[in-house]
Amino acid sequence: MYRVNEIFYSLQGEGRNTGRAAVFIRFSGCNLKCSFCDTDFDAYREISVEDIVAAIRQWKQAAFIVLTGGEPTLQADKKLIDSLHAEGFCVAMESNGTKQPPPGLDWLTVSPKVRPVVTRCNELKCIFDGRKPVDDFGIEADYYYLQPCDTGDDVQNKALTQACIHYIISHPKWRLSLQTHKMIGFK
Repeated sequence: MYRVNEIFYSLQGEGRNTGRAAVFIRFSGCNLKCSFCDTDFDAYREISVEDIVAAIRQWKQAAFIVLTGGEPTLQADKKLIDSLHAEGFCVAMESNGTKQPPPGLDWLTVSPKVRPVVTRCNELKCIFDGRKPVDDFGIEADYYYLQPCDTGDDVQNKALTQACIHYIISHPKWRLSLQTHKMIGFK
């Protein structure tokens, strides 16, 4: 059984797959307590892999699944990924990198907040808060993204975005990732 906060169909709002239609499976629970996290960890239901597959079949046209959280590596396993592949989905995961992901993922995004154990991913997404130096944590990635931290304050967010842009201009290894789903008011 998996503790799932929600399953929904939307657009990927961040990183390399921005704008891509996707089914999100948001797991409840995390091993970190980030102040800017947008997941309600108290609300979840326990469901089986069969129930997850049944729930996502209605969105088969998306062909792209994002396992997110909370921290999906605490629950997602090979059985789930194999079941999603059997339905024809490409399976991506967004993780904090503190635990090795299960085998078989098609895409791995790591967004580290503390020293991760993952050393290789497709996409590294670091949250930029303007206070601490940018750190790639020694992770090798195909793509490196900086994402301005959403503080909930429009003025502060704009200043962080500008500072992030200036950093990227001086450090072109990095690319800008904006939370477009929030910008357009879409979940």
